[in-house]
Amino acid sequence: MSLQDNPQQPKKATIVVFAGSLDKVMAAFIIATTAAAMGIETTMFFTFWGLTALKKGGPGECKRNWMQKMLALMLPRRADSLPLSQLNMGGMGSAMLKKIMAQKNFSSLPELIEAAQDLEVRMIACQMSMDAMGFCKEELIEGVQIAGAATYVGEARDGQINLFIG
Repeated sequence: MSLQDNPQQPKKATIVVFAGSLDKVMAAFIIATTAAAMGIETTMFFTFWGLTALKKGGPGECKRNWMQKMLALMLPRRADSLPLSQLNMGGMGSAMLKKIMAQKNFSSLPELIEAAQDLEVRMIACQMSMDAMGFCKEELIEGVQIAGAATYVGEARDGQINLFIG
């Protein structure tokens, strides 16, 4: 059955973003913005390492225990500082990929995030992951909702496209 089989049924896509690497997060946003541009209601659910893609940078005023503080120091500060999943080489691989992408006029990750916002892609940060990792709402980009896994499952239940990027 294709998405065109029932024109009355709303078309929905959901994407779980578990990974926190540049290439995987970019893939998730490329798929999300493509789906949204095609008129498909799209929801992205960010959990664990994927939450780093939603950080706006700068120091957060979150209350953290010492382990969460250490984790915050080790994690990327914002989307444009994510490492590659393969061949990162201390950031050199990521810099090379960004340069090649700019030469080819590909959208950067911050541009893809902005496009997703413009296309009204629903972005949800996992509350449990935020609590575990010491994230607070003030650290996240504008428009991100905070909810639990039940919210994602409710969205996915009605989705025709459900992806896990990990």
